[in-house]
Amino acid sequence: MTDEITLVLQLQDTQTKEIAFRSLITQYKERLYWHIRKIVISHDDTDDVLQNTFIKIFKNIDNFKAESKLYSWMYRIATNEAITFINKRAKENKVDITDYQQQLSSNLESDDWFSGSEIQLILQKAIATLPQKQQLVFNMKYFDEMKYEEISEILETSVGGLKASYHHAVKKVEEFIKKYN
Repeated sequence: MTDEITLVLQLQDTQTKEIAFRSLITQYKERLYWHIRKIVISHDDTDDVLQNTFIKIFKNIDNFKAESKLYSWMYRIATNEAITFINKRAKENKVDITDYQQQLSSNLESDDWFSGSEIQLILQKAIATLPQKQQLVFNMKYFDEMKYEEISEILETSVGGLKASYHHAVKKVEEFIKKYN
């Protein structure tokens, strides 16, 4: 925890901000990349959203009040950026958000950056059918192995609500996989 406090202080100090920010990017870019990638699905789009996320973090670090962990705060920014991006793309394509995400997951087979097996592809297609909140909760809990308390901080939702969302998401994913086979 003291490392995080030190990093935040360095980020908020104009003399050490750039060096601290490079350290922050090195420390968190991969985790944020994969979190965003699960939402926007496309590698190229993920890179764009990740870049926007780090720009927002850099511009707003002085507003970080340490009421949550730095990691949770950055995840919230990344989540919001990814959702905004995906909603904007769905609107541009004049389709419902769920339909747009299903289209994206269908394109995974031809994505050079996707190296998953057939079952992973089916799982991604199943996740794409979930409502957005259930997708987020499922991905954070199942893939990122986050605790409900951490997810609650990031999504600013109650732990009880998250547990219910995850339970419903798991049931829907199981049903999808059973039908797929």
